[in-house]
Amino acid sequence: MWPPEHSALADEKIHALAEEALPAFLDRLRQLRVNDDLRPWLESVYLPLAAWIARHKRGAPLIAGINGAQGTGKSTLAALLTTLLSTCFDLKVAGLSIDDLYLTRAEREHLAATIHPLLRTRGVPGTHDVELGIKTLGALQAAGPEDTIPLPVFDKALDDRKPLSQWPVWRGEVDIILFEGWCVGARPQPRPALDTPINELERREDPDGRWRRYVNEQLEGPYQRLFAFLDHLIMLKVPSMECVFRWRLEQERKLAEFATDHSKGRLKLMNERELHRFIQHYERLTRWMLEEMPRRADIVLELGTDHQIHRIEVNRNGCPP
Repeated sequence: MWPPEHSALADEKIHALAEEALPAFLDRLRQLRVNDDLRPWLESVYLPLAAWIARHKRGAPLIAGINGAQGTGKSTLAALLTTLLSTCFDLKVAGLSIDDLYLTRAEREHLAATIHPLLRTRGVPGTHDVELGIKTLGALQAAGPEDTIPLPVFDKALDDRKPLSQWPVWRGEVDIILFEGWCVGARPQPRPALDTPINELERREDPDGRWRRYVNEQLEGPYQRLFAFLDHLIMLKVPSMECVFRWRLEQERKLAEFATDHSKGRLKLMNERELHRFIQHYERLTRWMLEEMPRRADIVLELGTDHQIHRIEVNRNGCPP
């Protein structure tokens, strides 16, 4: 499946690395509670992608962005790449999710009171602590052997950021940084495109466009400084908004299935009606990214309606040197 003209390693080497990495790969899948058998894609997708990233590592830490709509498998991809890059290429890989950069609940309540009520809901540009992201990526990029860097964590069950004392700490130098998130690498829409509401949420709760213009202005300004850290961009391309809803609903059901009796009271799981409204917060930017991002992302992993990768495109600007 991986385009042979863009392979960083010969097929024989990929096969040998796959045999070496298989136990760690399967162990990570078990940890992630992934039910699908992804072994057939180890040699055709995941290892060639890891090799492509490893080949682009030149001196300074490489930062690769992973973009994809809700439910596409960004976190799973980042975790599997981390395993393969460390196991097969002996690289030190740090991970950061844009979800862990959400503003605190109190900060979003302030935005809701002073700018627009829809900013109470986390997700869209304008609801992240961009400066915290810039500070964290910069610190990881510059980390020396003795440095320790706290990595922010957002607790979605509590809808709030965890206290600093509960953040994991990265220690030492970094080779690769995987920065994943649904809007990572996004660009703002042309302003005239904001004039017409695209769904019921915008029509009813943002009729004058104040919310969506604020979101676009944030994406146009602060978020471009954050995304400027990216050396390469990988996109998981969802087939449709209908798949986003279905896959996100599957995530909710999986959370409920694996929740312990102790955690069930803390989880704020959504029913189908609530999830439909929630997804509409993301719809405008998701559709825009599907329209414009595939032309410029270094690598596009096209998903089918079965949630599997069906096609891989490596754009010219992403070709190995």
